[in-house]
Amino acid sequence: MMLFYFDFAIWRKLRQLVAGIPDEKRRRGLRRLLLLTIPLRAAGHGLCYFLDGILFPGLWRAKVTAPVFVIGHARSGTTLAHRLMCADPQFSAFKYWELRLPALLEKKFVLLLARLDSDVLGKRFARRLEAWEDRKFGPMRQIHKMGLNVPEEDDLIFYDSCASGFWMTKLPYLGDLDFFHIDQRPPAARRRLMGFYRDCVRRQLHLNGRDRIHLSKNPSWCGRIEAILEVFPDARFVVLYRNPYETIPSLLKLLTVSWKHQGNVDADKIRESVRAMTALSYDTYLYPLTALARHPHTPQAVVDYRELVAEPLRTVERIYADLGLKMTEAFRESLRKEQERARRHETEHRYSLAEFGLDNAEIRQKLAPLFERFHWDAEETAAREADQAHATGVESRA
Repeated sequence: MMLFYFDFAIWRKLRQLVAGIPDEKRRRGLRRLLLLTIPLRAAGHGLCYFLDGILFPGLWRAKVTAPVFVIGHARSGTTLAHRLMCADPQFSAFKYWELRLPALLEKKFVLLLARLDSDVLGKRFARRLEAWEDRKFGPMRQIHKMGLNVPEEDDLIFYDSCASGFWMTKLPYLGDLDFFHIDQRPPAARRRLMGFYRDCVRRQLHLNGRDRIHLSKNPSWCGRIEAILEVFPDARFVVLYRNPYETIPSLLKLLTVSWKHQGNVDADKIRESVRAMTALSYDTYLYPLTALARHPHTPQAVVDYRELVAEPLRTVERIYADLGLKMTEAFRESLRKEQERARRHETEHRYSLAEFGLDNAEIRQKLAPLFERFHWDAEETAAREADQAHATGVESRA
């Protein structure tokens, strides 16, 4: 496949949903994005994507061998696992800017401009880009490290195709659009979507080195195990698990803050989207293990977030053993240093379940098998006891 993928059905649906936004300024901005900016970007990508097949004939022979997919509920440690493994030079991963420019021709043109800027212009444009990065990503960096040269979720490559779940950070319409249950789509639709993604990965490997292993991180791809295996039969999976009392309200808080920041958004739509995201969270936790159980010969590593944070070296060594990967001594040493300074890479804020109409009992019931497997009940008991001891200590000192 050397044609750019564009999801016209979702594009039309997005336009319909935007028409119902009550805030006029916000509605005009999104309409301009969908009617002008996105089509122009897609057309530019499409032209370059087509030219790739002519200018770089080696792409036709390039293969993606045994890629690794890091998945799990958002806020469960997928970013940490991905970052640790990206330090291993045997892997290739998309950086943020490379995801926004899927064609190989586009990537090579940017690299040429960067070389000219460095050699001729004294990095004048590089400094301006750094300032732009600070304005663009600065507010989010305390929550999630972002930058043009930082590896990011592969799902972003579908943004200008209108097929990316990132659109849901702009619009609270989770009940109207489904970017998660890809395995439930018709086979032909799955193959078109993931076939395009496979060709994007081939371009990235052509750029980074064909002998490298593609490493992907996508929390939202928990619902496309079968779709991934259809185009990558030798795929390998790393599945992260973290206490849902921490991850679910944290994700809901991020989404609601993002939606409210967009402007005057219908409060009823936000409530509907919160309910839809909660149901989706349960699927995100349960579906990967169910789907992978149908493929017992597929290499897979199930990782407890607490172990990854506390003992990154030992945990990554186990991941490599489960996936049949080799670890160099240099990479092992870098993990050893990481373990020496092991600490949580995220903030310790715990958001209220009640804020979103949830309680512990509902989550415990929906995810009972996982609570038993990962002993999250014991973790909650220990946390409550620690809080009580702290409160008692404060009172006694007072």
